[in-house]
Amino acid sequence: MDSVTIYIGLGSNVEDRLSNLRLGFSLLAQRFDVVSTSSIYETGPWGYVNQPKFLNAVIQATTTKEPLDILSVLKFVEIATGRVNEGIRWGPRSFDADLLFYGSQIYSSCDLEIPHPRIKERAFVLMPLAEIAPSFVHPISRETIQQLTNVVIGKEDVEIRRGLRL
Repeated sequence: MDSVTIYIGLGSNVEDRLSNLRLGFSLLAQRFDVVSTSSIYETGPWGYVNQPKFLNAVIQATTTKEPLDILSVLKFVEIATGRVNEGIRWGPRSFDADLLFYGSQIYSSCDLEIPHPRIKERAFVLMPLAEIAPSFVHPISRETIQQLTNVVIGKEDVEIRRGLRL
């Protein structure tokens, strides 16, 4: 199988957020060929708002893995970084990793939807993604990441954390 470019969103909002993010990134970098990483952004919570702010980033990588195999790796890394499912949707977590795009493919199963179904609503994903892939075209809306980002800028509490990198 040929290599596919993937984009993965990362986040953490409990304990030592930066250490959690870096540990999760390190574990992912052992399993995928990382091409690029965004800066780290500090963001207000989305969905369930009664929780601490997040640190978020996006990575671009290449892989020969299929989508569900990637999902298995992401879930493994979440658990390895201490994530516990407390039953609160969009609630606090030590580490979160979401597969945002798998090349330009559209994929849907009961466990995974690609592109990520809520990406167009989330400045905390779009802003770091626009930093590393502004001209990438969303395969359903046919808009670039920069165009999608321009729509959500200012609608969420998202601030680049200058000097912080994965």
